[in-house]
Amino acid sequence: MRAMILAAGMGKRMLPLTDNIPKPLLKVGDKTLIEYQIERLVAGGVTGIVINHFYLGSMIEEALGDGSQFGIEISYSREAVRLETAGGIIKALPILKDDSFIIVNADVWTDFDFSTLQPVDGKDWLAHLVLVANSEHHPHGDFHLDNTGRVNEGNSTPNERLTFSGISVLHKNLFSGYPIQPRSVIPLLRQAMSHNRVSGEIHAGIWIDVGTPKRLGEVSTLVSANRGS
Repeated sequence: MRAMILAAGMGKRMLPLTDNIPKPLLKVGDKTLIEYQIERLVAGGVTGIVINHFYLGSMIEEALGDGSQFGIEISYSREAVRLETAGGIIKALPILKDDSFIIVNADVWTDFDFSTLQPVDGKDWLAHLVLVANSEHHPHGDFHLDNTGRVNEGNSTPNERLTFSGISVLHKNLFSGYPIQPRSVIPLLRQAMSHNRVSGEIHAGIWIDVGTPKRLGEVSTLVSANRGS
């Protein structure tokens, strides 16, 4: 499968660090956030990577090039207006090529093993979501994973919900009939959930939403500790 890294965000919560640089290029140790993400995807066996961008996107292309330094082909989907998650994916479908593909946020820090992800068939299943335990800054979670492996909103109480990690496998049929325009993927996932067409799994390892300078600092501390051990 190919993978798409969503990197078109403005990084406003990271200000002033993102005044002159896109969030994916912020450094942790000697590498940028997006470089770590690319390396994990390559280690997971992806066959190609698409990166969408909007804010200071040319800097991302200049830093990463065609992907040869990582041993994989990188293509870019440039957005003249920010298309949000679903809109960005829909625009990139022609260069994603595969019917089923991995989607991951550029600002997720994780030890998740991407090689475990499998394609979804586009009929019974339109999406597969990786869920994680709720964090301090998102205590009520997003979705419920039932005992059949289906993801839904259901009638679960907040402490029974889990957080969507920003890692998923999606099928192009999830976006069928939608034009290229700004749109979030969450309503499309909810619609698929209502028809029991979204599966899920729980990742119990490391996962950090690197959305603020404080959390970037937490990741830097984690990397430094690992290097010192």
